Amino acid sequence: MPQDPADDALIRVEGVHFARAGRPIFSGLDLTIRRGRVVAIMGPSGTGKTTLLRLIGGQLRPDAGRIVVDGEEVARLGRSALFKLRERMGVLFQSGALLTDLNVFDNVAFPLREHSALSEVMIRDLVLMKLEAVGLRGARGLMPSELSGGMARRVALARAIALDPMLVLYDEPFTGQDPISMGVLVRLIRRLNDAMGLTSVIVSHDVQETAAIADDIYVIVGGRVIESGSAAALTASESPWVRQFMQGEPDGPVPFHYPAPDIDADLLGEGEA
Repeated sequence: MPQDPADDALIRVEGVHFARAGRPIFSGLDLTIRRGRVVAIMGPSGTGKTTLLRLIGGQLRPDAGRIVVDGEEVARLGRSALFKLRERMGVLFQSGALLTDLNVFDNVAFPLREHSALSEVMIRDLVLMKLEAVGLRGARGLMPSELSGGMARRVALARAIALDPMLVLYDEPFTGQDPISMGVLVRLIRRLNDAMGLTSVIVSHDVQETAAIADDIYVIVGGRVIESGSAAALTASESPWVRQFMQGEPDGPVPFHYPAPDIDADLLGEGEA
């Protein structure tokens, strides 16, 4: 059953535990994502940020705890109900993941053809509107191999919003982008979120760009949220973990060096197993 409109929480992550190959990823993770917000999930590499997106989308199931999306506990949904929920989610993959044998138009049309009974005339109009929203209506006949990295990411964004989802999940959307393309994507995410009434969840290592558009930021370290709040609040945080991450400091709780024996002993061969 959909969530009570009076409750503006679209996603609730409650006491989630999850491990891979015996290694804990989350150890009692709690966070709430409110409707209409741009929410950033940040933290050092290997803290499970992309794993969290997969848990929200039902690709993975938590070992304990629960994830509730629009009033539905994702792990309890059957196959059909899960697919219905996923139709209301858009995903922008880190690689863009365009279908290389389809042109720009057909890439954006793909989810409409797969998940709706719309006529080709309606699909054409919707695809052109989505491409116009990302500034690429004129590129509809190009193949993915003819696109720049920034253009490919924008086509992928048009595809992610093709079905007018309630939620868009962004997995490292700015990775590998030049400063101009990155700036375009940053503004697009914010503008589309507000114009379409979306909720956006961004996993990113690009602190400045993500903080510029995020309403709420969660910093995850050691399987838990160590701090959350606005960009301004986290920038002023006294937490050494948060300060190191937000300011990109090499020294702090997250070590630069992987654990190793003393270098002098290592050079003499005394540190070898």
